[in-house]
Amino acid sequence: MVAGNARYVRYIIIAVFTLAVFYFVSNSKYDAVTIPTGLDHASTNTNAGKSDDPRNEPQQPLEKPESSDNAATVPKKQNGNNAQSPLAMTPEDPNWDVELVSPAPGPRMNATFVTLARNSDVWDIARSIRQVEDRFNRRYNYDWVFLNDKPFDETFKKVTTSLVSGKTHYGEIAEEHWSFPQWIDQDKAKKVREDMAERKIIYGDSVSYRHMCRFESGFFFRQPLMMNYDYYWRVEPSIELYCDIHYDPFRVMHEGGKKYSFVLSLYEYAETIKTLWDSTKKFMKNHPEHLAADNAMGFLSDDGGETYNNCHFWSNFEVGNLNWLRSKPYIDFFESLDRDGGFFYERWGDAPVHSIAAGLLLNKSDIHFFNDIAYWHVPFTHCPTGEKTRLALRCHCNPSDNFDWKGYSCTSRFFDVTGKTKPKGWESEKD
Repeated sequence: MVAGNARYVRYIIIAVFTLAVFYFVSNSKYDAVTIPTGLDHASTNTNAGKSDDPRNEPQQPLEKPESSDNAATVPKKQNGNNAQSPLAMTPEDPNWDVELVSPAPGPRMNATFVTLARNSDVWDIARSIRQVEDRFNRRYNYDWVFLNDKPFDETFKKVTTSLVSGKTHYGEIAEEHWSFPQWIDQDKAKKVREDMAERKIIYGDSVSYRHMCRFESGFFFRQPLMMNYDYYWRVEPSIELYCDIHYDPFRVMHEGGKKYSFVLSLYEYAETIKTLWDSTKKFMKNHPEHLAADNAMGFLSDDGGETYNNCHFWSNFEVGNLNWLRSKPYIDFFESLDRDGGFFYERWGDAPVHSIAAGLLLNKSDIHFFNDIAYWHVPFTHCPTGEKTRLALRCHCNPSDNFDWKGYSCTSRFFDVTGKTKPKGWESEKD
């Protein structure tokens, strides 16, 4: 009997102890971590999911640096989250490795990736998204805007939404932004296309290519979905990123006061832009007030602006400031060109249009070259100059393929005109 009572006492003690442990655990505080699945944020609503998104917190104004060198320069004085999470630009900087964790520390800019694509591009853009997500965005979760002149189908939406770590948005382009303006002579435009087709000029007979160039030149940044953002990163189907990106390029643009950036530059096909510079000179004469005091005319012209040397930044990669593109100087420039009809009477590309605008309407210090963002779009490669940089960024590009310092590239000219120091080792990559 005594043994039985003792056994009951032990059971009671064990029960009390167990209840105490459960009470302690259930009342302990812990931080939950939400892992985005990428499957529940597809939206065509411009305001979807905005209320709780830290990227939409008001941005603190930052001082613009006095000068910018070839490295991504940011102000020494920072505040808020920016000061607590300084940009790690080189392997010697603090938090270089910390930047690779997910999610990355630091603030987010009001920025988005943007892609113009057709439904048939779904698997090519899927490849590009994986490149961007694996090398950068899986740690930053920026949004992605997809634009199309036709409605996106469910396959395109499902595939792209499953791959993007931020929110995805899908917009249909208005007809007036993807059609011939009323002042275009259709017969004249048709004859131009037929002539270019006979001369085998690339995209010379394409109507859709001309609509695309005009759209990218003057309308993508004014689409309703894009009006929610201040910065954009343009991504094309079937591109490749060869290296890790340790820092946030949007922050580099914001904190460095940059308006436009590039990784590749080259000479445009002269047969497609015969009168583009004539239209540009007319604009400069009519709007001298829009020309920047310290512009990069030397990048565009070898004779002080009399003729165009055809140098341009390759716009299939660009990170830029949307508010600059929406500004009166840029809009006046685009509308002046648009009225002249060269998008249809010739085959003006958006790359020379963006480049001429940046070269004339911005100060040289507003334009940035990203040496450490390694990029490929058929047929050109930008592979970071400098072995130390390539190894630190885990690059898999062949430096001998780097186009930057070849004879047909304009990047060397950009460095000379802006007074920047070329990356160490550039001489060994020349022709």
